[in-house]
Amino acid sequence: MDHGPQTRPSLVVRLGDRQDHAAWQEFVEVYEPLVYRLIRRGGLQDADAQEVTQQVLVAVAGAVDRWQVDPAKGSFRGWLATIARNLLTNYLVRQRRHARGTGGTDFQRLLAEHAAPAGPESALVALEYRRSLFRWAAERVRGQVQRATWEAFWQTAVAGRPVADVAAELGSSPGAVYVARSRVIRRLRQEVEAFEKQ
Repeated sequence: MDHGPQTRPSLVVRLGDRQDHAAWQEFVEVYEPLVYRLIRRGGLQDADAQEVTQQVLVAVAGAVDRWQVDPAKGSFRGWLATIARNLLTNYLVRQRRHARGTGGTDFQRLLAEHAAPAGPESALVALEYRRSLFRWAAERVRGQVQRATWEAFWQTAVAGRPVADVAAELGSSPGAVYVARSRVIRRLRQEVEAFEKQ
């Protein structure tokens, strides 16, 4: 299974310092969308998913200084996914309890409905992490290149449109579109590599 890029241990260590605003901003930019999508896949509507996502981030802030790199215990992303899953389950239990008004729930059934992904590094968590990292890097790179360069990349590499069509729309040659796409892809890779080396 492709686990994708790993979370930089240095970022996790920096998160232990609640005053390191740059580390927290970076963490939130990359991981908040990932957590939100995991929660949405649990069946919550947008507003509820945002609420649970914030609960996950608060829980991470309160416990990250105790998390240690230990492959035997699993990865940071696995730990994060466990927190998200547990808080999602807690939220669903509270909702059912409130909706019935009886206080009784079938907790084991709820857990089965929202079971943990197979293994600490589930394919879903890895995929969502890669998506979040791509979106984060894309936002950074987009502001660093000309609009036509970005459009050449986006339309051909992401939207999957034919190079010749995009070249005609942009008033350039297919070769120029290939070059622009290549430049943006290289910049995206550089952003991701820099993020993971910090």
